[in-house]
Amino acid sequence: MVVKEEIIKILKTVNDPEIGIDVVNLGLIYDLKVENDVVKIMMTMTAPTCPLTDWILFDVQKKVEGMKGVSKCDIELVWDPPWRPDMISEEARKMLNLDGQPSHS
Repeated sequence: MVVKEEIIKILKTVNDPEIGIDVVNLGLIYDLKVENDVVKIMMTMTAPTCPLTDWILFDVQKKVEGMKGVSKCDIELVWDPPWRPDMISEEARKMLNLDGQPSHS
C-alpha cells in the first residue's frame, strides 16, 4: 500500500508552469487520503481562471496513478477556501523572493 509521504514526494514533481513551483509548496493541495489503492486529493488552483488547470490536474493524476500500489487517483477541484499567497510554503516563498528580503539581482 502506498503511503501519504510517497504521494507528497511525487506531487512535489508537479509544477505550475507559470510560476515554476510545485503544487505542494504552492499550497494547492488541501487534503490527501489513501483508501486501499485509491488516492483521493482535494486541491485548488491559484485562480479559477488558471489556463493551465487541465494540464496540472492531468499531471497530478498521471503521476499518482503511475505509482506502485495505486489503482486510481480521484481529484476534487475546490474553490473554497480560495487560494491565497500566504498558503505558499517557506521554501517556495524564498524561491519566489517573497521572504521580505530585497532582490539582489
